[in-house]
Amino acid sequence: MAKIFEFLKKDHDKHRELLKKIENTEGDSADRRELFTEFREEVTAHANAEEQSLYAEMLSRPELQADGRHSVAEHKEVDDLLAELADMDMSSPGWLQKFKKLRHDYEHHIDEEEQDMFPAADEEFAAKCEERLGDLYADRYPEELESAQQGIEHDDRE
Repeated sequence: MAKIFEFLKKDHDKHRELLKKIENTEGDSADRRELFTEFREEVTAHANAEEQSLYAEMLSRPELQADGRHSVAEHKEVDDLLAELADMDMSSPGWLQKFKKLRHDYEHHIDEEEQDMFPAADEEFAAKCEERLGDLYADRYPEELESAQQGIEHDDRE
């Protein structure tokens, strides 16, 4: 099964490519409209799914809450920029300026996630999983030992 970070990185790579393609378009062209629409839909779906999975888990862990909150706030900023761009004339110089801000902010966000947040979350999740499994083992072992000492087979228990 793929780890969440693999899914997110794959999306980020797709988003980077779309941003490059959009920046290479000119004016209010069909290409610019299609690519921008695709980018907006992809980023919106990505952000929502990420918030409901990874960020929900991060927000439930005190040691990761600050990173989770920071990233959710950045999602909101990107969403606001996308809405502003959607309402602007794509052939205006202001559109390209705002798009370049969006690209800079979004690439900063995903670079920060990949370089800082994902490794920290991955390490924390792994450590907590090991702790949880250790606790489960420690809780189960005495009962399993007692059953084994009594000759009770695992399949014979109710």
